[in-house]
Order: sequence, then structure tokens, then C-alpha cells
Amino acid sequence: MAGVTIQHVAQAAGVSPTTVSNLLNGRANQMLPETRQRVEAAIERLGYRPNRAARHLRTGRSRTVGLVVPSVGNPFWGTFARYLEAAALTEGYNVLLCNSERDPDRERRYVEELWSDGVQGVVLCSSLPSLEHVMPLMDRGLQIVAFDRAAQANDADSLVSISIDNAVGSQLATTHLTSLGHRRLAFVSGALGSINRKERYRGFTAALEQAGLSTENTLWPGASGEQFGDVETAELGRRAARELLATDDPPTGIVAINDMCALGVCRGVRDAGLEVAKDVSVVGFDDIVLADLYDPPLTTVRQPMPEMAKAAIAELKSRVEGPGTGQGRSLLLRPELVVRQSSAPPRG
Repeated sequence: MAGVTIQHVAQAAGVSPTTVSNLLNGRANQMLPETRQRVEAAIERLGYRPNRAARHLRTGRSRTVGLVVPSVGNPFWGTFARYLEAAALTEGYNVLLCNSERDPDRERRYVEELWSDGVQGVVLCSSLPSLEHVMPLMDRGLQIVAFDRAAQANDADSLVSISIDNAVGSQLATTHLTSLGHRRLAFVSGALGSINRKERYRGFTAALEQAGLSTENTLWPGASGEQFGDVETAELGRRAARELLATDDPPTGIVAINDMCALGVCRGVRDAGLEVAKDVSVVGFDDIVLADLYDPPLTTVRQPMPEMAKAAIAELKSRVEGPGTGQGRSLLLRPELVVRQSSAPPRG
């Protein structure tokens, strides 16, 4: 139906135009459930679509949240974006996706553009140690949820952090390999310049120490560089495996920073003429959809993405629509080890 207005919806639902406006602008807290259902049914039946530009002018607020990820080249971030979008749509919000490659200047420019367009809530996923590059906007009222990044001492008071315990997840992965009998292990990653990566490596070394094993020379040298490798993670893992397996004392087990890196490691194992699990066990992190489809299926650490996405949207919504910015909050969830066929006891 062309030219449908708030007045048409109000007449069809038997309410005032103000009631319809309150619902559309997120002011339905005091509305009776049956009234809300009538209005929503009328909107659906008439095919009404609100004028977002006009609403933005009236409220100064966009019904859009920003999502800044390192790179959707890693399917983990594409999957998280899907879960976040589903949670946002349920609350009447849209999601605008940006890829930052963990570049602070690029992140700042994206966030400034979002803010200038009226976006007041952003989920930031780079896990950088400092958020100084976006602090000025937070001081002006921008609400940020830091995803996959544990809270830090220098964070803004209003910052919300949602993450799994990355150290525990990596410790679970490494302990799994040591319990199978592996004594020569390696950790493969791009640059350890983000908080989540540092935590995963910390969990790896903690598990080795707990097993009475040395942590020396267990970190692939490429991890000491400056490149995070988010775009070419699989190729990074493949190159790391080739280099590690060409040494005089190669590892029998490899823990990768994420699943895409782990799949690259598996390819590198095959490049060396070896078999995954039989010759070299490989464990990933994230449990992307490809992990269970690979041959052999990948042992990995699962993150509860649906729950984390819902929590992120709930936190942003309460702060954007609430009376004040609210105090910061840190939510730390426990990961889960998923054992598949890419890990097995070492030969002999």
C-alpha cells in the first residue's frame, strides 16, 4: 500500500498517532502488550515503513549500530556479524559492518563516520590494548561494547567488555594435547599485539608449565612480527607449519591462534608429506563452520557466539535508549573444548 502514514496505522490499530510513534521510537515501556501487538499487526498488514531520515531528525538517534571487525576474511567474523544482526533486528536495529584490520586510524575514521550519521552504539572487535583512538567520541556519548577483549585498567568508565576467557580456552586446547602424550608443542599466530592473542598465548604457556614442559622456542617466530595476518591467516598457518616441521626437532602438536590458521597448518602438514593427527596433531580456536567440515574434522575451542551477540546488543540498547550512559561492565564467558579427529596421541 503506497503512501502509508502513521495516521493510517493508528486508525487501523484503533490507537492515537502518538502511540504508534512511541512504539516506532522505542518508547513502548509503558504500553500494554495487547496494544503493542495491535500496532505491530497494523504495521505489518499495511506494509508501513517509517521514514528513517525524519526519525533521525526528530530523535537525534539512528536505529543502526556499528560493527567493526578485523576482517570478514576470517569466517568467524562473518558468522558473528550474522548473529549480531539477528539480535539487532529483534530489537528494531540494523547493523553496519566495517573491516578495520586492527588499524587504530582506520577504526577511528569508521567510528567518527558512524557517529556523524547518528549511530550511538558500536561493537568494536579489534581487541587492541588501548582504545585511546576512540576515547574522544566516548566522552561525547558514543556507547562501545568491546568484543573478545577483556577489560583493562585504562578503559573508559562506561566501556562494556564481552569476551570468553581466552587464556582458559587456550589452556584447554594445550592440556588436551599434553594429556595425549605430546611433549613437543608449538603455538602459531600472527603478531601478538592484541589482548585476546596475548591471553591465548598465556594460556598455552600455562598449560605447558603445568605439564612440566619448557616454554622455550614454542612460539612460532612469525608471531613476533608486526602483521596481525587477519586477512591471510590460513596462508600464515600453512607457512608456519612448513617452517616448524623442517626443523631438527619438529613439534608433534600445534595450537593455532584461530581455526583459519589451524586449517592452514593442516595444509602445511600435508605439504610436508605428513598426516594430520597421525603425525602432527592440530588444535584451532573459535569453532567456525569449516572446522567440522574439514578432513579430518578440527579439534577446536568453541565460543558461545549467539549468547555473546545477544548480550552485546542488549548492552548497547540499554545504554542508547536509557536515561544515562551507565557504568561499564565486564562479561567473561567460559569457552568449550570440542574434540574431533585432528588430534591424537603422538606416534610411538
